[in-house]
Amino acid sequence: MTRLIAFLYGTIAYSVFLLSFLYAIGFLGNFVVPKSVDSGEASSLGMSILINAVLLGLFAVQHSVMARPGFKEWWTTFVPKSVERSTYVLFASLLLLLLFWQWRPMPTEVWNFEGSMVGTILTVVFWVGWVTVLVSTFLISHFDLFGLRQVWMRLKGQEYTHIGFRTPGLYQFVRHPIMFGFLLAFWGAPLMTQGHLLFTIATTAYILVGVKLEERDLLQAFGERYQNYLKTVSSVIPMPRKGGGGS
Repeated sequence: MTRLIAFLYGTIAYSVFLLSFLYAIGFLGNFVVPKSVDSGEASSLGMSILINAVLLGLFAVQHSVMARPGFKEWWTTFVPKSVERSTYVLFASLLLLLLFWQWRPMPTEVWNFEGSMVGTILTVVFWVGWVTVLVSTFLISHFDLFGLRQVWMRLKGQEYTHIGFRTPGLYQFVRHPIMFGFLLAFWGAPLMTQGHLLFTIATTAYILVGVKLEERDLLQAFGERYQNYLKTVSSVIPMPRKGGGGS
């Protein structure tokens, strides 16, 4: 029964993630969803910046703190290890949905290339970004990344095994293709408003800081092998390998 409950919990957490991921596309693209980055009732500029900064900060703190090995070690004294990842995914997804719901639009235009060739190119960049994010998760282990593999293995009574360090596909040319995809999606905006730009700059800064924290943990986990990877493969922008250091 506890295995089944854990599996159902993991499935719900994954479903909430999927909802937040799909909503994020519409949120930044200003289509389909009822509340987007540029829709809704605008507050004063100062109040909008404050509220949006708090929302972004809540997500950044949760996303970083709960991902650290030390927190995971402490957290799993209360939460079963099999649902630790699902819980992380659930909290992150709920905070994203809160951000989408409470985001204050800042509609002043920074640039507007809609209807032009530049706008078409930026739209393509937007979609390439989201596809890159999704494909990159499957290149490593999509269902492990979002907690389903852990609860499935527990349901079957199997001991969880880490997927280990692998560099398939895009990972041969960039260490963080998921983050690269997000950057494309965030900056690929034919219409860029002040609100969209605030979101994009803040998330870009978080990505650059976050990959450093993640790589520190990965270096401790995989040692010399990951050190060689750091030396030969670029961080968030795909580039030719520097040579040496197999993966």
